[in-house]
Amino acid sequence: MQLIKDKKIIDDNWQSLADDAELAAGDISVSLSRWQQDKPRLLAHNGKLGIRITPADAVADFADDLDKIALVELDFPDFADGRLFSHAWLLRSRYGYQGEIRATGHYMPDQVFYLSRVGVNAFKPAKDEQLPVELGYLNDFTVNYQVSVN
Repeated sequence: MQLIKDKKIIDDNWQSLADDAELAAGDISVSLSRWQQDKPRLLAHNGKLGIRITPADAVADFADDLDKIALVELDFPDFADGRLFSHAWLLRSRYGYQGEIRATGHYMPDQVFYLSRVGVNAFKPAKDEQLPVELGYLNDFTVNYQVSVN
């Protein structure tokens, strides 16, 4: 699979693990609940670590661990919930997170520009054929009226 990161289409080397899956070699992402329950074991993992969050999760619940996390995945369950936009903004502005923030799940392609404005720098659409479309949406506007994190 591929994704968009920093306005380029690249291969995705991350594995998204289910809560009941065994740890796999390489770079892995886990849910926030698994992170909280299995943190010591995950920190001993040989590879980069990422956390998947949903709109109901709170950034403050893992903010103290951001120096150990290379990826935060924003898992959009549907089009109508905008709390993950706020989570991305908080990660960048309040907590100074410099790692990858990736949108996954059911976000709309025309939201990618606005997601990038609040700090999302990677996008993983459900289908690879959406990659060029979403890449194009990142360049929709050349002038911004409001200050943001990017």
